[in-house]
Order: sequence, then C-alpha cells, then structure tokens
Amino acid sequence: MKIATVVGARPQFMKAAMVSKQLRQHETLIHTGQHYDAAMSDVFFSQLQLKKPDVQLHHRDDDLGSMIVGLEETFDQLKPDIVIVYGDTASTLAGSLAASKLQLPLAHVEAGLRSFNRRMPEEYNRVVSDHLATWCFCPTEQSAIQLTKENINGSIIVSGDLMVDACLHYKTVALKESTILEEHQLRAKPYYVATLHRAELIDDAKRLQTYLNHLQTLDYPVYLPLHPRTKKAIEQLNVDPYDILRFLPPLPYFDMLTLLSHSQAILTDSGGIQKEAYVLSVPCFTLREETEWHETVATRWNTLVKEKDLPLLPQLVKQRKRPTEHPSLFGEGDAATLIVETLKREFSRS
Repeated sequence: MKIATVVGARPQFMKAAMVSKQLRQHETLIHTGQHYDAAMSDVFFSQLQLKKPDVQLHHRDDDLGSMIVGLEETFDQLKPDIVIVYGDTASTLAGSLAASKLQLPLAHVEAGLRSFNRRMPEEYNRVVSDHLATWCFCPTEQSAIQLTKENINGSIIVSGDLMVDACLHYKTVALKESTILEEHQLRAKPYYVATLHRAELIDDAKRLQTYLNHLQTLDYPVYLPLHPRTKKAIEQLNVDPYDILRFLPPLPYFDMLTLLSHSQAILTDSGGIQKEAYVLSVPCFTLREETEWHETVATRWNTLVKEKDLPLLPQLVKQRKRPTEHPSLFGEGDAATLIVETLKREFSRS
C-alpha cells in the first residue's frame, strides 16, 4: 500500500503527525509550501516528530492553480494507491482535485464540517473535498449526519478527531518543555489568548481595526500570536501601540498548547483552535458570524460573537463560566488508529 499525504498548513501538520506515526513505511509526505514561514512550518515537524517531507513543493495558498498542477505531477510520478488530505485549506482542495483528475482513491480526514457560509474559502474547500472523497473520516456524529443529508458517494466513517489525539499525546510534554509562561511571567497572572487570521477579516483594514479595538477593551492582557499575513496587515494600520494587546510571533506547537492551556479564555476566528479550547477545557469566544463546530456551542464551552455583538465582548468574557458538563464530542484519542486500520482493510479488499 502506497499512500501520498498532502499537508501545507499548521493544523494539518498536527493531524498528519498522528496518522504518519503508523504509516511510515507506506507513506510519501508531500508539503505544498502553503505555510512558508519557518515558525509556521519547520518547527512543527521537529516538535511533533513528523518526518521531513519526502516532496517539498513551493506553492502559496493564493496560487491554487499551480498547486494543483504540482500535485498532479507528483502523484503521476509516485503512483500512490491512496491520497490523504486533511481539513479545509487550499492544500486540501488542490490535493482532492489532483487526485480526482488522476482517478486516485481519496481519503478526506475531518470531513462533513459545515459553517454554511460559502463566502469562506474553507467552506467550499471542504465541501468539494467531501464530494470527491472515497472515504470521508468525520470527527463527530453530526458531521457524518450532514454528509448523509448531502447524499455523498463516498464511505462515511465517524473516526473522532485527530486534534484530540494530538492534545492528549503532547500536552504533558508541552507543559514540561515549554518556557513561554516564564518568558512572559505568566505563571500566576490571568491572561487571554486571541488569534485572527481569516482573509475576510485581515484583508479589510477597517474591520481588523474594529476587532483589535474591541479586544483592547478586555480586563486582562490579550496575547495574540500573529500569522505573517496578520502581522503585515496590522503594521499597515499604522495605529498607536496597544497596552492590553501583546503581539507575539507565530508560536511552536508546544508553546501554543501551553499558552492556551493556562489562559482564562480564548478568542479566535480559527476553526482548529475552537476545538483545542474545548479539548483543553478553556472557555472559547469565536469571533465570527458562524462556526463549523456547532457541538462546542451547544455545550456552552464556545460562544459565538458576531460582529454586531462586539461591543458586548468585555461583558461576555468577564461573565464567562466553565460549564459543569464536558461530554466527549470528538472521540477518545484513537482517531489515528481507526483511520489507518480502515485504510489498510479497504486496500486489502481491492
């Protein structure tokens, strides 16, 4: 069995690391180059013990066409039996389209999520990938139900979520090895963590300014690791320094996991960090009009804060409470094993 795994962005490195541990002799790892910053890419490979890419491409996420062509050429040379893609990024869509064109069996991990907002690139990336996939590995029962409603052709498997695998596997070593709390003198101080990176926010200077201004109104310092695009956009605002907001460079996984774990609350427009917040039992406030992780909102660990509700943000955050119930929404940390066993079984039948 020959497997080609396509990765290109931070969340995919974490997910692929858990599966790749069990596929080393079968797998060719292909990095599209989507996250080109060393802090967004290289350090994750070393910390997660993810093998270095067997194939390194150099395609940014704003050049989907060349990414598809590059992956087609790579698949044509490798002739894999199965292609694996993760999540909802440009790399995922490119891998799915290239595999489909070459009629290669496709496994989409983290299938079935829907924000129902087609203006988001992530939404059509995952919708297209789901409908092209041979196997759809769903993180939750609800995501599997959604695919059934859409009458997709591929097999639907509820696998649980690989981010749970990663958090459970790496949390102890992260808390032991990371020094970020000491570096910022945070061991005994309350603080929040925020992330902003989505194009619809970052590319609109006025909206970005609005969100930063509202984060500035919170009662504790807000540590904001900056995606390179976010950093550039903030620099172009040419605003006075913020005293509550503490901008950080992109963080290695262990530092980010530690920073999130000790925070009072997390404010984010990221899909993956909503999930990490839930796994770490930290209250989350999602700064978007919608979310694909509906279950976290239903359990009240996640609060959706739409743009019109931003003036209420200080009150919402200050009144936060940790719910007493914390159901297992995303599996028990064995998603990688289920995915690998399923692919091996399916391949043996072919």
